[in-house]
Amino acid sequence: MDAATDATTDDDTDQVLAEVGPRLRRIRKERGVTLAGLSATTGISVSTLSRLESGLRRPSLEQLLPIARAHRVALDELVGAPAVDDPRVRAKPIVRHGRTYLPLTRQPGGLQAFKVILPVIHEEPEPRTHEGYEWLYVLSGRLRVVLGEHDVVLGPGEAAEFDTRVPHWFGAVGEGPAEFLSLFGPQGERMHVRARPARAKGSRS
Repeated sequence: MDAATDATTDDDTDQVLAEVGPRLRRIRKERGVTLAGLSATTGISVSTLSRLESGLRRPSLEQLLPIARAHRVALDELVGAPAVDDPRVRAKPIVRHGRTYLPLTRQPGGLQAFKVILPVIHEEPEPRTHEGYEWLYVLSGRLRVVLGEHDVVLGPGEAAEFDTRVPHWFGAVGEGPAEFLSLFGPQGERMHVRARPARAKGSRS
């Protein structure tokens, strides 16, 4: 690596670090946290936090890690690391009414995939309807599916597909949570599992 390349790398690093301070201030204010409150959580003095946010002090990893934990954000979000062509899907869980949804697709619209984790909650089914078509596959636990007039329990390795305009409801039964994959598409879009037909009795290979 020559001197010119070293200089370019240093300039890029300085630019990234210069943007950390404003980002720290924005994230803290978005969460309604004071400098004193953040200091109490991280153990970093108020004066140091103030200097970091104003850009008067260069942040270190030892300072950024507790701040990231306090704000519950990834370290990359604090430093504004550039996006890389990483094929992995880094899902941010969505929790609603005790149910956890992990998005597995990146693009909005069209076919959507989720991993869903349902805790065991003793409640009466409240079937709902909406436009679309859904295919689900149980990974673990036991999943109760109420679909129209049907009330069935699916175990690991079992799948179901249905028109979501039919009243439906899911719930975990048994001793632990149920985990399943859900593929959801617009109305008229169906997901099919291709399987080799069973060999007829007496047929020759």
